Amino acid sequence: MYRLLRPLFFAFYPETAHKIVLMFLVIIRHIPFAKNIVRAIYCRKTPHLERELFGLKFKNPVGLAGGFDKNAEYYNDMANFGFSFIEIGSISPLPQDGNEKPRLFRIVEDEALINRMGLNNNGVKKAIENLKKNKPETIIAANITKNNTTSLEDAGADYERVFALAYDFVDMFVLNISCPNVSGLGKLQGVEHLAGIIDKVLDMRRYYDEYKPILIKLSPDISKEQLDDIIELSLLSGIDGIVATNTTTSREGLKTPVEQLDSIGNGGLSGAPLFKRSKEMVKYIHQKSKGLIPIIACGGIMTPQQAKEMLDAGASLIEIYTGFIYKGPAMVRNIVNYLEKNA
Repeated sequence: MYRLLRPLFFAFYPETAHKIVLMFLVIIRHIPFAKNIVRAIYCRKTPHLERELFGLKFKNPVGLAGGFDKNAEYYNDMANFGFSFIEIGSISPLPQDGNEKPRLFRIVEDEALINRMGLNNNGVKKAIENLKKNKPETIIAANITKNNTTSLEDAGADYERVFALAYDFVDMFVLNISCPNVSGLGKLQGVEHLAGIIDKVLDMRRYYDEYKPILIKLSPDISKEQLDDIIELSLLSGIDGIVATNTTTSREGLKTPVEQLDSIGNGGLSGAPLFKRSKEMVKYIHQKSKGLIPIIACGGIMTPQQAKEMLDAGASLIEIYTGFIYKGPAMVRNIVNYLEKNA
């Protein structure tokens, strides 16, 4: 059915299509028994795929990557499609509009997206209001970041504020230090900046009764030397894991004509072209850390076979987003079925 509907969705601008999908989710929410029907179609109980990580029990290894549910409004709706955890955000201390539109583009020939959203969101207080209003029925990972107007020197205070306010309402945290669509944010992957941010949130966590895992999200574009430094810092600091990877600024190897790419301009690319690079990074982190750093693989997973490849490369969990847009709502179910048959 999605093959028939996809051309209709793709007839709209990507950001408009996204809003239409969110509208449908709200409609389904208010139709009697619709939630049960969706869950019956897309959710599967697979005890063999359950796993415990970070002190949390995941019903399967597939989660929804950050960026879809920016303001913590649709996490329960998306859990109905089989996701075992939902990454909300990125969430900043104060609301921000992000970059000017258009800022989201489909690269259909490459099964990819280019976005320069600019971390638009309604701020941490609004996200908390939503989490209070609708009790999460799934594991929630809060992707947190600084405000775009905050300097790199003051970034730690922004992460600290969102972390403190959201702590009691989510299950885990992902520090977004690698979005390519905010000027200078990627510089936070330098150990001199990153160590200060990690120290702040780790110190703050000591004062809470309940332990909440903290992960960092890395760019696929960092150098091997930077990655080695971050792996060493992660092992020494006690950070709980790494999400690999964020979007890429590279346009290498795309089928889409250069003229079309030039007309789109800058932005982070996600989708099929990112898979090889993300898998290589997952494998490298796993081997370099001797398996001591749990990894959530994110980037270019478009098929059940690729999901298994990421897990075989050393990932403990995986996340999808662009693949869900191109392949449709049955993608999680298809991955879970494949993993169960090929365990």
